Order: sequence, then structure tokens, then C-alpha cells
Amino acid sequence: MKAISDKMKDAGMGSVPVIAGCLVLVAVIVLAVAAPLLTKFDPIQLAPQFRLRAPTTEFWMGTDMLGRDVWTRVIYGGRVALLIGASVVVVSLAVGIGIGLLSGYFPALDKILMRIMDGVMAIPGILLAIALVSLSGTGVLTVIVAIAVPEVPRVARLVRGVALSIREEPFVEAAIGVGTPTVKVLWRHILPNTLAPIIVQGTYIFAAAMLTEATLSFIGAGPPAEVPTWGNVIADGRAVFQRAPWIILYPGFFLAATILSVNVLGDHLRDTLDPRNRGKIAL
Repeated sequence: MKAISDKMKDAGMGSVPVIAGCLVLVAVIVLAVAAPLLTKFDPIQLAPQFRLRAPTTEFWMGTDMLGRDVWTRVIYGGRVALLIGASVVVVSLAVGIGIGLLSGYFPALDKILMRIMDGVMAIPGILLAIALVSLSGTGVLTVIVAIAVPEVPRVARLVRGVALSIREEPFVEAAIGVGTPTVKVLWRHILPNTLAPIIVQGTYIFAAAMLTEATLSFIGAGPPAEVPTWGNVIADGRAVFQRAPWIILYPGFFLAATILSVNVLGDHLRDTLDPRNRGKIAL
């Protein structure tokens, strides 16, 4: 009885960060979607007469060097961060799942595809993203592709590992033995067994994509400077940090809180979907 009670307490304590993470993520999404209704200012329009105003009832988070309202740029920046994060997840998962399934199911393709993936993984993700942006030019679409490319090998290797183990299961061999088309075997028997680790990996990719986008924007390799992103807002405030710290602190807080909440949800999904945790008491 004492052991069960301890497990229930641990589960209850573990649920608190998850609930907090969900609330933070929902709040960021709501602010991003309802941005036009939550501010009267334009995130791009310059207003030199209001430059470097400290936070007031009119400018909740102050203004930047060009007089733009920081609150407005932060909540509009949430749109860009969520868009890039979600898009990178979709692109990297779509390509990575396809490569992983082919590599895990067809031994002849395995060595070729995995050597290519190893070559991509050998290059640090941020350096590869900077190189791709430098070759293709700045822009939201370019940034999405540049961030997604380094994530593809990680997804591919994850799916390949699952596919290799499922490929030897009796139900898959039986399906192959009765002449089931290869596409149907991959779609109905192998792919569903990869969904749990893919979902968890997708949450980490989402958080990593937002952080990478902010990094690229901060160094000038992300979306154009006028586009309201959290990285661009932080970059705008680095030259006047001592005089106007709010320009960096507020978008930095939003970025950190969003990434932390996504990572907490990812950890929770990992623990929930892990077969080794089945049977444990959880709230």
C-alpha cells in the first residue's frame, strides 16, 4: 500500500509541470492567433517619436529603437515561431519517415541512405542551416527548409530502427508471405508501430526549430529584419541593452517559456508512450 501511495504522489507531482506546460503553450497560441485583436499597433510600422519608451500603460513592454511596440512585435513573433516550428516538424517527419521506412525495409537501400544521413548528421545543424540560408537567401520558407534538413537524419534513423525490428515480426512475415503489396505492408503494419516515438521526436523538433530560428534571426541569417520574430526583436535590442533591457527580456522570456513547455510535454509523452511504463499508476 505504501508503494502504491508513493507512486500516486510521484504521478501527482509529475502532472503539475505538464499542466503548467500545457497552459503556457495554449496561452502562446491564443496570443499569436488573436494578435490583431490584442494590440492597436502595427508590428512593422516605424514611429521614431516613440523610440525607446519604457513600459507604460500604453506600451506594455516598451518600444524599440525605431519606436515599434515590443508587445505587438512579441505576440506577432509568436505566429512566426509557431509557424516555423510546426512546418519544420511536418517537413522533417514526412521526409524522415519515408527514408527510414525504405531503409529499414529494403536492405539494398539501407547502406546508401544511411551513409547519406550520416554525412548530413556529421555537419552541425546550425552550421548547415546557415549554409543553406546563405545559398538560398533569407525568408521564412528558406528558414523552414534550412532547419528541417538537419532534423531529417534523426527522424530517419529513429524510424529505421523501429522498422528493422518490426520487419522480423511474425505478422509482417505472414503479410509478406501471402503476397501483400509492399506499400500496404509499410502503411498498415510497419508505420503504425513507429507513431509513438515519432510523436515524441516531433515535440523535440518543434522546440529545437523555434530555438534555431531565433538563433538564425539573431545573427541576421533568418527572416528579414522587419519581420517580427523573437530572434529579430532580441537582435534589435542588443545594442541598447543597458538602456532598454525590456527589448531583449520580454521576447527572451516568451521564447524560453515556450520551448520549456514543449519539452515538458515531450518528456511526458515519452514517459506515457514508453511500453516499459505501462502498468504504472499515473494521473
